[in-house]
Amino acid sequence: MDLNIVLLAPEIPQNTGSIGRMCVCIDARLHLIKPMAFSLDETHLRRAGLDYWGNVRLCIHNSWDAFMEQEQPERMMFASTKARTPYYRHCFRLGDYLIFGSETSGLPVAFYTKYADHLYCIPMPGRHARSHNLASAVAIIAYEALRQIGELSATGRTD
Repeated sequence: MDLNIVLLAPEIPQNTGSIGRMCVCIDARLHLIKPMAFSLDETHLRRAGLDYWGNVRLCIHNSWDAFMEQEQPERMMFASTKARTPYYRHCFRLGDYLIFGSETSGLPVAFYTKYADHLYCIPMPGRHARSHNLASAVAIIAYEALRQIGELSATGRTD
């Protein structure tokens, strides 16, 4: 079972490219849920993903409902600045779906009620920022998931 990174209506191709590159590095699947504010062949997307983009295990879904029907996720974790529970309190498992909203509007309003028990935040003790960059937020939470699951080795790659 894979770790799944889900971007709901992504808007900035550089973020998606960076997240795609990270997905290759951690062997996670990347799910993009339309609408997207860019095309997948944009230069910015490919530049951020470098030569990794061809190795991204990419799934594109036409809508949230199509995603739910096709994937039938058993365990979902939603990242939001509006949540109160820190992400590291979630007990991650392989097969989890880590879901992130768009860069400017976050998650759809209805999600805050429907998925209230599955909302988590990245604590931000700084007083002058609204949120982390999406690619940074995905990396923070994905690496905590890997740490908890035990998928991180003590050494990096040397090849």
